[in-house]
Amino acid sequence: MKKSKWLLIAVVAMFLLSSCAAGNEKFDIDPAGFWMGLWHGFITLFTFIIGLFCENVNIYEGNNSGWPYNLGFILGIAIFYGGSSKGSCRR
Repeated sequence: MKKSKWLLIAVVAMFLLSSCAAGNEKFDIDPAGFWMGLWHGFITLFTFIIGLFCENVNIYEGNNSGWPYNLGFILGIAIFYGGSSKGSCRR
């Protein structure tokens, strides 16, 4: 019972986090900027998993503002996955 509760919470969280994933139709008019790049970088794991089952979900927004979006995307990935701080930790 307890495991199924956490599984349900995880699935709901994945869908909520990926609802603002790259490939959204709102970027057809205005390109995605730094803040959306940061968000898309932060949710890459969730959008990748959902993208395996849905062909219209992408990890990276094609219509972006260039280097600001890329910078935000890389920073979002670094924040979510811990950056390089894990490589210097002693055990």
